[in-house]
Amino acid sequence: MEYQAFGCRIQSTIPLPELSDSQTSAQVNSSRNPAPVSISITDLLPIWSAEVKPGETWVVRGSSVMFNVPDVAVFRIEEGVSIHVSPVPECDPGKIRLYVLGTCMGILLLQRGILPLHGSAVAIDGKAYAIVGHSGAGKSTLATVLLNMGFQLLSDDVIPLVLAHDHTAIIFPSYPQQKLWQDSMDKLGMNGDGCQPLFDREQKFAVPVQSRFRHEPMPLGGVFELVCDESGPGIQAVEGLERFHTLLRHTFRRSVMEQMGLMEWHFGMLVRFVNQLPVHRIVRPSSAFTALDLGSLLLQTIRKEKIS
Repeated sequence: MEYQAFGCRIQSTIPLPELSDSQTSAQVNSSRNPAPVSISITDLLPIWSAEVKPGETWVVRGSSVMFNVPDVAVFRIEEGVSIHVSPVPECDPGKIRLYVLGTCMGILLLQRGILPLHGSAVAIDGKAYAIVGHSGAGKSTLATVLLNMGFQLLSDDVIPLVLAHDHTAIIFPSYPQQKLWQDSMDKLGMNGDGCQPLFDREQKFAVPVQSRFRHEPMPLGGVFELVCDESGPGIQAVEGLERFHTLLRHTFRRSVMEQMGLMEWHFGMLVRFVNQLPVHRIVRPSSAFTALDLGSLLLQTIRKEKIS
């Protein structure tokens, strides 16, 4: 089966129903390596047993990265072109796909020289805006508020970011699905029809957004970091060196980058991005639901900057 996502052409022997509506996308391969991504089932247990020291969950050997998720599968990502999966017998296929489309794709993008940010990206007035933050900050909830205003989703969880030939920062779409907690869905008035619970997380759901998904890559207009603090709600510009640290904090799977030998590359990429992008910090109180107010603040900030 062939799909298109993350700026890559994907050929998979594992069905990926989350990507089904992205097959005919007008995306252009974003990588310097135009080869398609191959995803397949492979017996990795002999390799894992031979190469892994007791207690290790990650193994990096040259252009190969392996990791193990107990009771799910062993995964191996190689040279930015292949993802091999060795599943535990009778494992829920949904669990496997969650890691293939999350951690595996994040590592593969790094191998291809594409910067993956951890967050949601929304198309607003002709540009893409990244909403980054730590797990549980409310990134997907804020993105849903913007979608309900009539805007479109480009990515949820892993945001593929590249520099075009003219040095413009570009975001490539991932696939038309969000992950939302039941509490957020209730407060946004969503009934949950057609939403599937994520494995082991009965209160978090996969929410399809086919009709509100942007299939084409877009220039990045800015970055919004979402943080929890009782001083909120509010929004402020991030200036100077802190802009660099904001992108550093929210690079997807940056903990493994040193083992991959990508620290110098990562530094250079961040420097090029922060020099051309506005960065803001959105503060939300954890004691109240303010996503609707924050969505309006974000939109006002974008449009105010365009006028000025």
